[in-house]
Amino acid sequence: MAPPLLALQDIRLTLGTTPLLTGAELAVGAGERLCLVGRNGSGKSTLLKIAAGLIQPDAGNVFIQPGATVRYLPQEPDLSGYSSVLAYVEEGLGPNDDPYRARYLLEQLGLTGDEGTQRLSGGEARRAALARVLAPNPDILLLDEPTNHLDLPAIAWLEQELASLRSALVLISHDRRLLESLSRSIVWLDRGTARRLDRNFSHFETWRDETLEQEERDRHKLGRKLAMEEDWLRYGVTARRKRNVKRLAGLHTLREQRKQRSGPTGGARLVASEGDLSGKLVAVAEDVSLSFGDRPIVKHLTTRILRGDRVGIIGANGAGKTTLLSMLTGQLPPDSGEIKVGASLQMVTLDQRRASLDATKTLADTLTGGHGQTVDVAGQSRHVIGYMKDFLFTPEQARTPVGVLSGGERGRVTLAVALAKQSNLLVLDEPTNDLDLETLELLQELLADYPGTVILVSHDRDFLDRVCTSVINAEGDGLWIEYAGGYSDMLTQKGKPATLAPQAGTAPKAKSNAQASATSSGAAKKLSFKDKHALETLPKRIDQLGADIAKLRRILSDPKLYAKDRPGFTRATDALAAAEAELAAAEEQWLALEMKREEMGV
Repeated sequence: MAPPLLALQDIRLTLGTTPLLTGAELAVGAGERLCLVGRNGSGKSTLLKIAAGLIQPDAGNVFIQPGATVRYLPQEPDLSGYSSVLAYVEEGLGPNDDPYRARYLLEQLGLTGDEGTQRLSGGEARRAALARVLAPNPDILLLDEPTNHLDLPAIAWLEQELASLRSALVLISHDRRLLESLSRSIVWLDRGTARRLDRNFSHFETWRDETLEQEERDRHKLGRKLAMEEDWLRYGVTARRKRNVKRLAGLHTLREQRKQRSGPTGGARLVASEGDLSGKLVAVAEDVSLSFGDRPIVKHLTTRILRGDRVGIIGANGAGKTTLLSMLTGQLPPDSGEIKVGASLQMVTLDQRRASLDATKTLADTLTGGHGQTVDVAGQSRHVIGYMKDFLFTPEQARTPVGVLSGGERGRVTLAVALAKQSNLLVLDEPTNDLDLETLELLQELLADYPGTVILVSHDRDFLDRVCTSVINAEGDGLWIEYAGGYSDMLTQKGKPATLAPQAGTAPKAKSNAQASATSSGAAKKLSFKDKHALETLPKRIDQLGADIAKLRRILSDPKLYAKDRPGFTRATDALAAAEAELAAAEEQWLALEMKREEMGV
């Protein structure tokens, strides 16, 4: 087997007093396609920076094959100090690289190269940075959120370009469709360490859930074993103290294992505060048009948005998606035609630039509005620390200024502020930016269960497929057409093949109110009578077995038992082994049934 081009071994890094990486590993061979996944704050970007040589770890080894070229795309590219976009891109070329490829890539990405670097939009800066790292055709490409701020045509082009390269890829992205298309292996960064699965990203969620379930079983077994050992210690150590120092030390080791084998960081809980029911008609556009000077933004659009709809607005950057969003919500009047906004609307807006956040305010003050220590959520008063935990923040971050949080953390803060407000209409402009995959899953579930109406702008193809009941697409020259379903449904209706077929096990798309009621009227899955009976009786059986085992151990703790009653010693030993085996089987059965019950929501 050929040695890797890049290898990170036993990487350790502590930020302040908090260990971030505690033995992470990463190996990249020639032509490999790795996706690096994990929650926001798990250290993905930091590990990529260590691989790029931008950060030195506290401990561990970083190896790069001599002569191998590495290019790194940061999450927030810095173009300051360059006179033009072309100068920025050409500065990344090596002595043997083709300068014409730089101009070719800029042209493919919709840039001329003559643009100044001071007034670029987020999308233009991202395109320039992509051209800079792709132009040299490096041996290894390290890409941190390459699709951020890109529109759908640019994402589709990038996917094809990366697929055609011979370079090895290490990719951090929240775009599931991109990861499923490009990845061949998964590196999951979790609680400071890295686990690897040499399969496509479509297998990640199943693998992650199975891994966490096995950890839960192991913790449960460890807890049971710890209880048994403590029971033995309580009753048996006195008579055999000298002979069992080793076993006592083992108990302390078990306690330390349980302390260290903590479960995954607490899960996010996204709950939207529901407002009063809106009218059936949320927004009606009748033959509306709008132009900016000679440029048409919207031409003769007619559409109706009903209560419970989830409408996605999609198109290239600059097509006017945010403008159309403002029109449909009554914030911007059209030049012609009529917009009618429904009655009793309670609208909450999430803006894509997080402009509603004050960088100088602390996290706690941002959530409470600077008033007290509580947040009103869904009609209930909650302590701000508890509400922070729902969005994966620690109590220590309460006094942290919002301005120093990562992009993903600021995204979660914006969600927390928006979802605390009562609403029956959610208006989301690029809600998926910087969110990790697990938070995205929970946001999708929330929107599917939300009783109100959702209007959103997004470039995330998988998110659109999972959430939207219809999409309004910019067709060019101010023409907008509405299609039923999500992004892939739109491509099908337009006669274009979807970029990727739906993967087995993916979440279903959000349903309309009519579909939801039809589904709920069908037969729901239920636990069998046998399963219910087992769930009710197993805890008592487990307790009884524990008591029997404790009793047998007390009998066997007599050092003279074997000498005075050898048959009794044998019977007790056999009974203990049988009871321990039965206890292990009962615990496994109970845990499996409990997980099944939770999955069914019983």
